[in-house]
Amino acid sequence: MRATARAQPNIALIKYWGKRDRNRNLPAVGSISVTLDELFTTMCVELDDGLDVDELLVNGRNAPSLLPRVARCLDSVLGADRLRARIISDSNFPIAAGLASSASSFAALTVAASAAGGRERTTHELARLAGQASGSAARSLYGGFVELRNDGDSIAVHTILDREAWPLRVIAAVTSATPKPVGSGEAMEASRKTSPFYSRWIEEQDMDISTARDAITVRDFGKLASVAEHNCLKMHSVMWTSRPPVVFWNAATVACLERVRELQADGVSAFFTIDAGPQVKVICLPDDETQVIEALSRVSGVQSVLVSGIGAGAALVNGD
Repeated sequence: MRATARAQPNIALIKYWGKRDRNRNLPAVGSISVTLDELFTTMCVELDDGLDVDELLVNGRNAPSLLPRVARCLDSVLGADRLRARIISDSNFPIAAGLASSASSFAALTVAASAAGGRERTTHELARLAGQASGSAARSLYGGFVELRNDGDSIAVHTILDREAWPLRVIAAVTSATPKPVGSGEAMEASRKTSPFYSRWIEEQDMDISTARDAITVRDFGKLASVAEHNCLKMHSVMWTSRPPVVFWNAATVACLERVRELQADGVSAFFTIDAGPQVKVICLPDDETQVIEALSRVSGVQSVLVSGIGAGAALVNGD
């Protein structure tokens, strides 16, 4: 009764920010993302009738503060009367730092737990379960360019374009590897309650999604770049105008944006996006990858540069 799954984080091009149902973790808006390849989380779940409580190791260390959320996810996947579990989680990139580690973690956990419990579920069913634990985790069940939309009392997720169809590159400038000062869930609720821009953010989301979907379908890089950057800045404007303000950026974040503008002025096909954290992700055409990596590496305050292609969805590695 053990299974191991691997899932990749996803980078939102059209962002998810805010919830319409906190109890079921349903997003207030739809979103569009791209699933990564070289970055991943591996999750091993072993159900053991000899355990009295769940056990969790994250990158080789006990993680009691993360266990309640993991346990709730296991309950939703296997039922509250399940056996206790031994969970081992390993990621090859910084966690809780704005690089979508929760998306890859809960996507992998859902797949592994379902297999360990002998449950046969469709990808869509697994995505809905993963989304209950982390809103963005539902997207990591799918590869390529992925859309998540609200579907009545639930969500629906599908791939817009396969990864092979448009092999863009994603370069992440890590400007801080430390955990975020405030979690996304808490920050979203502050925005919903206090930002004067929040309602406008909700109203304009469908238009941004439609524009981005059309751009991806016909592989229009310039059109996608324009709407993705605009959507990113709108989301952070909602955060900044919350009370108290939610500001994840640091000086290196701003410096990276300036460097991207310089690259664009030089004719490089690249655009930025930033999730709930200080890291800057730059999406570019394959021919411009080396130039983008070199430019971001020279920015003062950038601690490391992570490079990835577009990947597949979460998958079972093994199970018995």
